[in-house]
Amino acid sequence: MIGIADIGGGVLPQILAFLEVARRGNLSRAAEALYVSQPTLTARLKALESELGEQLFVRTRRGMRLTEAGEAFLPYAEHTVQAITDGRERLGELRRGIMGKLVLGAPPTVSTYALPALLARFTAEHPGVRLTVMTGTSEEVLELVLHDRVQIGLMRALGSAEVDAVPVYSDSLLAVVSPGHRLAGREVRLAELAGEPLVLFGRSSSYRAFTEAVFREAGVMPDSVLELDNIEAAKKMVEHGIGISLVPHSALTG
Repeated sequence: MIGIADIGGGVLPQILAFLEVARRGNLSRAAEALYVSQPTLTARLKALESELGEQLFVRTRRGMRLTEAGEAFLPYAEHTVQAITDGRERLGELRRGIMGKLVLGAPPTVSTYALPALLARFTAEHPGVRLTVMTGTSEEVLELVLHDRVQIGLMRALGSAEVDAVPVYSDSLLAVVSPGHRLAGREVRLAELAGEPLVLFGRSSSYRAFTEAVFREAGVMPDSVLELDNIEAAKKMVEHGIGISLVPHSALTG
């Protein structure tokens, strides 16, 4: 039984009247079930018949009986009401975060090292939500948010007044050197990195500006700068003693 007697507006009350009379075969009992008067119910049936251009019921001594046209229309009326019921349920699921689609934007370092653990927890709690992840620099992710191409951007705080920023997690930059480096195995002060080749990664201008500011404020000038397009390549360069780099802690433990 389809229980959506509270739906109203447009032709739906007429369809509900039709279904209730077809189900009960009696006008008075159908009107009582729909909490309307019998004249109101009769008017809705006549309006639907006028709309369809067909007689849907005939009166008999035993009550209301569907005509051939009524029998043909019945499954379509049931499908219409069921579709609206299903649509309402889906909207409720969307409101509760049970179903739907979530599009995220994140830089490669976040999507590689931090996002998998976050999404594993999210999908465990919301298995019906379909996830899409778009990657780019923090600046590119910000543009994706501003142009509504993603719903949420996980990125470095850029101080834009056009978005609301909420801290999700924090990470720290660590200086990494090769195993055989003179500074390996102990805590290092930035001043000790003076003259070392610096390995940068990615295309984010904010990352480069931040890294250079860290060295500049410490009064440290790198000997040279090697720029790569991804963090794993940067780590390999450091591993082979080509330079030092500042990388997120998550990229070393993930």
